[in-house]
Amino acid sequence: MKLPKRIILVRHGESKGNIDRSTFTTTPCHLVPLTEIGREQARIAGENIRKIIEETTTDSGKNWKVHFYVSPFVRRRQTLRELGKAFEKKRIIGVREECRIREQGWGNFRVEKEMKVIEETRLKFGRFFFRYPEGESVADVYDRVASFLESLWGDIHNNRLQQDESDEEINLVIVAHGSSTRVMLMKLFGWTVEQFEYLKKFENGEIRTMQLGSGGEYSLAVHHSDEELEKWGLSQEMISDQRWRLTANKGEWNKKCSLYRDGFFDHLQHSSDDNDNENDHGDGDGDSDDIINNRE
Repeated sequence: MKLPKRIILVRHGESKGNIDRSTFTTTPCHLVPLTEIGREQARIAGENIRKIIEETTTDSGKNWKVHFYVSPFVRRRQTLRELGKAFEKKRIIGVREECRIREQGWGNFRVEKEMKVIEETRLKFGRFFFRYPEGESVADVYDRVASFLESLWGDIHNNRLQQDESDEEINLVIVAHGSSTRVMLMKLFGWTVEQFEYLKKFENGEIRTMQLGSGGEYSLAVHHSDEELEKWGLSQEMISDQRWRLTANKGEWNKKCSLYRDGFFDHLQHSSDDNDNENDHGDGDGDSDDIINNRE
């Protein structure tokens, strides 16, 4: 089994719905197209992805390849077509449409005069658990994204992302939406609901790159600075965890992962137990089945 060297998340380029919210009152969400600015953002995203791959590929990985997963929504398919122009045919292993990474369901056609009240209610209730009338909550999105990641693990485990054994480096590029991309990060890194509430939505055409560290853990800190991570809503504790992953060895998750145990138990916050180590912070929610990082 060969793990992908990088997993790159991309939000679609600017759509007509981004510049005119009334679009959703007459056009089904899944059919809203990109603007010309959105197409250009997608092309730039493709060039940036290729640059990231080429600049950090080792000599032994020159035969790198890309595999794409894409949401079925029109604006995501259009984004994929534009960013895909940065890659020759020989570099693309394949593309798979994946319905489980679609946009959060906001109901069918939106009634514009009702949306302000709905959004105000959502902020009071909490972004993660609020369910849109006739639509979904982010918690619903989490459930289907978690299912997708299990399937992705199966593809990786069975080497379905490789054309042959000479593919030295595999890169996954996932073209999705604001909610599904943040939920994907949440699941992969074991972030809590409270931490999700502080995360900022990707800008149109923006990317997040996770790369394997030297010990076999994925980290955002390979390609993104602490300042970027903080701007995106990561706490200092979450940023420290990304730094830990740069050199962490697989299998150290429960023993040494720098995530959040003490935050769940008041009596541990000032503990001086001789067995404690300042770097020993187990995952507070017991979720040690990180889809890609910790499966053997």
